[in-house]
Amino acid sequence: MAPEIATSKPIQDTADGPTSEEYKRTSSEEGHHADHVNLNANLEARIQNPLAAIPRETLFRQVDAFAEEKGLTEHTELIRKGALVAQDPTNYEGIYGEYALSPLEVEDLRNEVLHKWRQPRALYFTIITCSIGAAVQGWDQTGSNGANLAFHKVFGINDTALRDTFIVGVVNAAPYIASAVAGCWLSDPLNHYIGRRGAIFFSAIFCLFPVIGSAFTQTWQELLACRLLMGIGMGAKASTVPIYAAENSPASIRGALVMTWQLWTAFGIFVGFAANLAVAKTGAIAWRLQLGSAFIPAVPLLILIYYCPESPRWLMKKNRYQKAFDSLLKLRNNPLQAARDPGRHPQPARD
Repeated sequence: MAPEIATSKPIQDTADGPTSEEYKRTSSEEGHHADHVNLNANLEARIQNPLAAIPRETLFRQVDAFAEEKGLTEHTELIRKGALVAQDPTNYEGIYGEYALSPLEVEDLRNEVLHKWRQPRALYFTIITCSIGAAVQGWDQTGSNGANLAFHKVFGINDTALRDTFIVGVVNAAPYIASAVAGCWLSDPLNHYIGRRGAIFFSAIFCLFPVIGSAFTQTWQELLACRLLMGIGMGAKASTVPIYAAENSPASIRGALVMTWQLWTAFGIFVGFAANLAVAKTGAIAWRLQLGSAFIPAVPLLILIYYCPESPRWLMKKNRYQKAFDSLLKLRNNPLQAARDPGRHPQPARD
């Protein structure tokens, strides 16, 4: 956990864009940091390491001040070592003296490149839970497809009248309307006050009980209300799960893990269609089973999210650095990686 440091001086523009040599030269010649990096001129998509030009003594002073301010003094030595690794990520084997890395630490850092999918169980448990959340999203979208063939008849809706056609359309569109109008907007205060896990737990409740309720409705108004409530859960979940997955994932595989949201949403759509077919011949209650079957993946989501570690970045945003470090210890293979990773990115502003 390296201290919060201003970003580096921007690199001068060249015809071919800034090169890695120019980054190194600027670091060594300037020896200080500007307020921003000129990303428009950064054609190679590289950002200069803000720790690169800091002398070891200065870096350690900043680390010590950071650890004292954040209540991490018991981890000061480890954070110092993590800052040295973050300072020169490709030369960690060259760290000398009392902060030289152990063979196990070197191996775990090498595995970030050579075996990047060799991650702790807690990380994969978190991603599996997020994938279940995505499957809930897909299944919720398909439950009404089969039910459309029957529910309007049960509720006395004439599919030839303009008003009744509008009612069927509103019932079908209700989750997406509620998601856009309420669910997505509600995700911000939910994340602010109860965290990523809390927001996902909240959304899972709205993807469970309204779905079950829709299977027992007796009027189209009741069905509409249930689907509006389900839409709130869908919007809050879709706005939180990918962020939660990204904030828990290491940089080397972050893109692939976040992509699981779309993959498993599509899988949920597939399973939802399969469930519709499975109960299609059950008679008069078929449409109720088709609507209610989407509760199935919401149950494990509701339970499993409780056992996942909270987002370290959210905890840092709330100035809970000890808990953030504890969370990172679960999500990384080595304590050194847990001490290094927050210092590799700008620290989030506190609320």
